[in-house]
Order: sequence, then structure tokens, then C-alpha cells
Amino acid sequence: MELRTDLLIGGEWVDGAGRFEDVNPFTEETIAEVAEAGPDQVDDAVRSAREAFESDEWRGMDPHHRARLLNRLADLIEERASELAEIETRDNGKPSFESSRVDLPSVIENYRYFAGWADKVGGKTIPVSGPFLNYTRREPLGVVGAIVPWNYPLSLASWKVAPALACGNSVVLKPAEQTPLTALKLGELALEAGFPPGVLNVIPGRGEPTGQALVEHPYVDKISFTGSVETGKKVMRSAAENLTEVHLELGGKSPNVVFADADVEAAVRGATTGIFYGKGEVCAAGSRLYLEESIHDEFMERLLERTEKMKPGDPTEAGTRLGPLVSAEQRDRVMKYIEAGRDDGARLVAGGGTTSVDGTGYFVEATIFDDVDPEMTIAREEIFGPVLATLTFDGLENAVEQANQTIYGLAAGVWTRDVGKAHRFARDVQAGTVWVNTYNRYDSASPFGGYKQSGFGRELGKQALDEYTQTKSVWVNLD
Repeated sequence: MELRTDLLIGGEWVDGAGRFEDVNPFTEETIAEVAEAGPDQVDDAVRSAREAFESDEWRGMDPHHRARLLNRLADLIEERASELAEIETRDNGKPSFESSRVDLPSVIENYRYFAGWADKVGGKTIPVSGPFLNYTRREPLGVVGAIVPWNYPLSLASWKVAPALACGNSVVLKPAEQTPLTALKLGELALEAGFPPGVLNVIPGRGEPTGQALVEHPYVDKISFTGSVETGKKVMRSAAENLTEVHLELGGKSPNVVFADADVEAAVRGATTGIFYGKGEVCAAGSRLYLEESIHDEFMERLLERTEKMKPGDPTEAGTRLGPLVSAEQRDRVMKYIEAGRDDGARLVAGGGTTSVDGTGYFVEATIFDDVDPEMTIAREEIFGPVLATLTFDGLENAVEQANQTIYGLAAGVWTRDVGKAHRFARDVQAGTVWVNTYNRYDSASPFGGYKQSGFGRELGKQALDEYTQTKSVWVNLD
């Protein structure tokens, strides 16, 4: 398999300021040595994006043509889907089931969805006082710096790149240093699709210096960042120097609430998926499970039965559902949280240890704590691993109160047969997405984003177009 390992700047593959090792989290072997963009290469990429944005070739391009380019890119991704899924699994450690059957189809859908919007972004005519014609134009912002994390490398890149390009912006994409390879392939396919040089630049590297240089660059008009709360705060502080517009999709500690009248078997499946899908390395993971007291024992018995089947395995094998965490560093971080849960007095009822497959892999067992107090560390902080904190509640008001006792507000789940109760919970819970009798559902047409310290702005859906355009008001004197 041919892997791109250089930087893509201005339509050319160039070397960086240095190179870093990209490690397979299952085999623990180096996949490739990837170029890292230093401040000079970041400057080159941004200037290339600025030049492309201001060029007649891109800025003057008919929006129907932009739509065709995005659809062509979707076609190329579909043609190479098996290869891209394999790279994603090798780079991230996620099971091939997730890469091939969930991630890649959603990526293709995202590019096609926003291709459909490319020729429909328009303004309005506004009735104003006096002899004037007033209308608005929706125009692209300019250069977008897109910074994506390592848990869904290609998918989250599509959440930013697709709408940004559909609206006529140019993009500098910085993938996470742990998982740069599919982003580089995306750049290659964008050139093959016919995007003008500089419209999409890809610059792997660490947060410092690469990400920092991108955020601080005066020619960047918008930073779209997905990552941790602490890093998001740093992005805001750095972007403030140039008053660069910022969109943040940050972490979560999402509540998954099960009422006594729920379909218990369905809720057990949803709780399992909510925390163990993606190895728990999911910003919207249902990491706080709230059970109504009367069903606690029955629910936990069934949940533990399902959890026992979540065996770590080779992520390239079709039957594997729990792969290794992305890095040794992330594995060690998760294990510190498990130790904190033990030290705080939570009752460990499943997992709790590291493991390997044939002696390798950054695996953490599917882990469940019961008898968790809301003030415990594992109930308050985002772990980003396969670790579930189980709590109990008594009634709707108490469920909402506990669900909202967090700095986060990304997502929430509720399980009940009472439609009124479900809607009241959805109304009162402080979360950007609420799943009723399901969990972890996404669609290109449905907006996604957070409340509180989970960030601001929305990705996906029509709302994403607002993130990548600005409004101009035009007045015409008709006298």
C-alpha cells in the first residue's frame, strides 16, 4: 500500500521541518515516518490557501462546478474505500468493522451532502424603509484552518472540509500527529478530483509547533477545532490575538438515562454501544449511565453479560469489536482514571486492566464501575476510553438534575416508553444532541455540537454553512 508521508502545500508534496513516527497501536510498530510542518511550512500552506482563495480559478468558479468537484471527490473516496478503511484501522486501532462499515460510508455521504449545498448558498431580499433595494449575499470567509483529532480522522475531517469547500473557502487541514495518513490520502484524492492547487493543503504535525502556528497565523480567517476542552481554551486565547473566528467542538461526559419503563434489552444494547463503540474514544460517549433505582440490579446483570463478550482483538479481523487505544499515552491516561475510580471507592464490576493480543497492542479492557458518586473523578472528567460510570436516580426531575451536573453538554440519551417523559427530558437536559431510545446516531443532514464547555457552533446539516460563510448587506438607491 502506497502511503503519502510528505506535506501537501499548493498542490505539491514537500518535506517538512522534521519527521515523526506514526505507530500502529495494535502491532506497536512504526507504519511510516511522516513529515511535520514547522512554522515556515505552516506559513507556506496558509499563503498558498490565501492565493488559491483569491484566484479567479477558485473564487470565480461556478458553484455548480464546485458541486461537481465535491461529488467527484466522493466518488474517488468510494472507489478507494477499502484502502482508506484499512489505513484508518492501522493508524487508529479501531476495528475494521467500524472503519469500513461506519466511518467510510459516512465520509462519502458528507461530501455528497455538502456537494448538494454548494449551488444553494444564497442571500435574501429584505423589505426596508425608503426607496431602496436591500439584499444580502452569503460569501465565503477565506482561509479555514481545520484541526481534527485522532479518534475519527477521516470522518471528522469531512465534517469540516466538505462544508468549507462547498461554500468556496480554501482549507489548511492539520490532522492529529497520531493519525495523519488518511488526511494525506484525502489531499491526494482532492488533487485527482481536480481541485485547484492550494484549495486543500494538508500539514501533519503536533499541537506545537504546527497547530499553534496555524491558529496564530494572521491570514487565517477561521479556525475549526475538534479536541479537548483544555486545548480548545488555548486555541481561543491564541486566536484572539488576530480576532480570528473560532468554532470549537470539544469534549463530553454524556449522560445515558434509563427509566424503569424502558425496553431494558434495547437500553442494555444502547448502553454497551454508547460506551464501548470506538473503544470509548468518542466525544459523545455515554460515559455516565443513570439507572432508575428499581431496575438497577436487573439492568446491571444484563449489561455485565454483554460486556463479557467485548473481548479485545486484532482490529483487522471482521469479528473484533474492541480494538486497542490509539497510543500508549492514551492507554496510560485511561488507566490512571481507572485507578482513581478504585481510590475514590467506586465498585469495579468489569474489566479494569490492560491486556494484549499475542503480546502487543495498547488495549484496555471494557470496564464498568458501579456505586459511583457524582463527585467522583470518573463521574466528572472525560476519560476517553472504554470506562463506564454507573449511577442511580429517582424520578424525572432527579434524572435531569444529575444529568446536568457537569461542565459539558455535548450529548445525552434517554430510554423510556413514555413519550411525554422523553420529550420533557429532551427539553430540560443541557446537551446539543439528545437520543431517545437509541444512541450514537449521526447523519449528514442533522446538526451536531455542544452546550457549555463542550464548545459552540454546529457541524453537519444546513447549520454548518453558517460556520463557513459571512453575510454582506447591499443597499441600492432606486431613486
